[in-house]
Amino acid sequence: MENSFGRVERLLALLLIQDLTSMKEKAIRLSIAGFSNVEIADILQTSNAVVAQVLYTSRKSRSKRTRKK
Repeated sequence: MENSFGRVERLLALLLIQDLTSMKEKAIRLSIAGFSNVEIADILQTSNAVVAQVLYTSRKSRSKRTRKK
């Protein structure tokens, strides 16, 4: 039963990101949906370190933009 839930989550994740083109956008949306970096890396077929760096850079640039306002 646990395996079927994993499949359902994976399918929903793929539906969530199907309209996005960049890995950054996909990683951000999956993170907002509650997936861990490891899960995001598995879905996007990349490493955990790449996902962590993409999300870190995204958060850092977002905080810079909000400070300027």
